[in-house]
Amino acid sequence: MEATTPALVVQPGEAAGAALTNGAFELLADGGAVSASRLTLATGADGAPPHHHRLSHETFYVLDGTMLFRLGDTLTTVGKGGLVVIPPGLPHVFGAAEGHGADVVVVLSPGIERFGYFEQLAAISRGEAEFASLLPQQHRYDVHFEDLPDWRTPPSR
Repeated sequence: MEATTPALVVQPGEAAGAALTNGAFELLADGGAVSASRLTLATGADGAPPHHHRLSHETFYVLDGTMLFRLGDTLTTVGKGGLVVIPPGLPHVFGAAEGHGADVVVVLSPGIERFGYFEQLAAISRGEAEFASLLPQQHRYDVHFEDLPDWRTPPSR
C-alpha cells in the first residue's frame, strides 16, 4: 500500500525557532498528525505555564539534563533518556529541575498548529507582551491554563 501523505523530514537548521530569556525553542513540525518541538531550558528555568490539553497527548523525551514535572498532584523528576506521556485533560507543568538545565523533545498528537502560541510565549518571556494576551487563544491552541502559582512545591495531602 502506498502512502497518501509524504513523509516529513526536517534537516538540521531548518526548524523555525524562537529565542527565550531562559533557553531556546525550535518548532520541528506544526500541526497535522503531530506537533513537535525541541526545548532547551537554562538551569532551573520554567517551561510553559501550568495547563492541560483537551485534545492532544503530550510526550516529552529528555535528551539531556533533568526535568521536573507536575502531573496533576504528583511531582516527578525525569533525567536523560526518560519519557513522559501526558493524556488529554491532565493538568501539568514542567521545567528544568533545580540546579540542572534540560534539553527535551516535545510531541503533541494529534498536532495543532501552535507556532503562534510559542512566538507569543517567547514575547512574554522577553517582557514584550503580557501573559493575558494568551488567554483568548486557549481553544485555538488547545492549551488551557491552570492556576498553580507555586507548582514546584509538592501539594499538601
